[in-house]
Amino acid sequence: MNVKERYEDWCNNPLFDEKTKKELLEIKNDEKEIEDRFYKDLEFGTAGLRGILGAGTNRMNIYTVGKATQGLANYILTKGKQNDGVVIAYDCRIMSKEFSEEVALCLNANGIKTYIFDSLRPIPELSFSVRYLKAAAGVMITASHNPPKYNGYKVLLEDGAQFTDERGKEIIQAVREITNYADIKKITKQQAIEKKLYHVIGKELDDAYISQIKKLVLNPEITKEMGTTLKVVYTPLHGAGNLLVRRLLKEIGFENVFVVKEQEEPDGTFPTVDYPNPEDPKAFKMALDLARKVDADIVLATDPDSDRLGIYAKDVKTGEYKGFNGNMSALLILEYILSQRKEKNILPKDGAIIKSIVSSTMTEAIAENYQIHVDAVLTGFKNMGAKIKEYEEKKNHTFIFAFEESYGCLPGDYARDKDGVAAVMFLCEAAAYYKKQGITLWDQMINLYHTYGYYKEDAISVVLEGAEGAQKIKQIMDRVRSHPLTKIANKEVLKIKDCQTKEIKNLKTGEIESTNLPKSNVLYYELENHEWCCIRPSGTEPKIKAYLGVVGESIEDAEEKANLMKEEMKKILQ
Repeated sequence: MNVKERYEDWCNNPLFDEKTKKELLEIKNDEKEIEDRFYKDLEFGTAGLRGILGAGTNRMNIYTVGKATQGLANYILTKGKQNDGVVIAYDCRIMSKEFSEEVALCLNANGIKTYIFDSLRPIPELSFSVRYLKAAAGVMITASHNPPKYNGYKVLLEDGAQFTDERGKEIIQAVREITNYADIKKITKQQAIEKKLYHVIGKELDDAYISQIKKLVLNPEITKEMGTTLKVVYTPLHGAGNLLVRRLLKEIGFENVFVVKEQEEPDGTFPTVDYPNPEDPKAFKMALDLARKVDADIVLATDPDSDRLGIYAKDVKTGEYKGFNGNMSALLILEYILSQRKEKNILPKDGAIIKSIVSSTMTEAIAENYQIHVDAVLTGFKNMGAKIKEYEEKKNHTFIFAFEESYGCLPGDYARDKDGVAAVMFLCEAAAYYKKQGITLWDQMINLYHTYGYYKEDAISVVLEGAEGAQKIKQIMDRVRSHPLTKIANKEVLKIKDCQTKEIKNLKTGEIESTNLPKSNVLYYELENHEWCCIRPSGTEPKIKAYLGVVGESIEDAEEKANLMKEEMKKILQ
């Protein structure tokens, strides 16, 4: 069917409810809106589903959620894992609870047992719970840090990790084979309960998850001692982190945790922020106001599904609160973990760190100092989960830490997704440790720069929505790929890594080698002086992104170099 036929089918087919039809009839004269809602199916990929809420094939609604779930159900049935069950969690977003019920009952209608949380929970707890319950899969209803008009559907496999292209081919194909909404099986909640397929979970999993994270604390005596004086401001940004973060910090000894009252309660409209993303400095306005009022040492924010963490720390020399990007906060945690493990003689000789290819190259400098292996993988924690699985299967490395520049890290092997809750704990522990030494987290960050070099990273995102936007993103990638860049911001390009062709070309020698990475629409440029930049379309949002990294002689020099490269990359993305 073409766009018009699809639209008319949704307006007239008895499969669709009256509320859906009413919404669609209201746009009957808006051809552009009709095209955007029906020009394609909302694509189910390795990030699951993510889209704007509303009626239509290219929107998040109970029908597109049902279609994805029926495909997942068919996959689970072919594997004979229906009795292992599926764990379902959701965050604060509009329709998240309703979608989670839709998922559970569709799976139940297919004879698949489900475990559904009694209220909103963070995605790292879902990842942990899939492993803890030995389930066949997990489903998280979330759009992470996207604007309020979005929601999404994320699938985790039996190890608690998102599936990569290689591992997810069968699931994606099973979803694509559901072409008729009439094929979505249904059952009532009462019927599901009577068949003992619908199970509500909560406290047991909370207790197990918190207990597991607490085992990672490296200096429990210091958190108890300094926890009486260290002041922490925290905001969940209306999301799922509030109760678990506060419980965890209290149990390990932090007594002065101040929560931003206006952002404490779950609310999918995010009334106090334009964009519920701890990467956005504007999201910290209320938290910083409270921090100044109570004279806080650190200020922390998690996103709606609590996998990402943002931080500000006080610089006592100036009285200002300094913001940390995702690389900085992750590297601070990493160096703290490695230094303390080494001091306590519990640093494994075969230890390994995993980072994304667009994350800071300071990682390699720190790893070299502690003689730890580093693997760089494609963007997305699904690739880190796959690498951890590889370590386990090959028994060649002991996993220690994984992170990506987009404000997410995992400090242990209890889960397979980034964990903002555990990151809060480690930053508070590190803050307590360094406060006992008479320095702040900001002071320690400066110490890392003095020790390893003045690394600076930045990123640019260009939003291009709809069918026209998708075409524009393709044109930009085609242009840059067909006309290779040889110089960026006055720096020679030494190598071009094209993950689409899986080749690395040395521009000096002409030699070609393999990327040893999965195929992906990514271009990475290795420049002089250990500098780099990377261009790729987002896998979850209508954006094209450019990332960059420089090394300076000082903080100011690094800032200047990064700004120069950033302006150059803006021109390239036009």
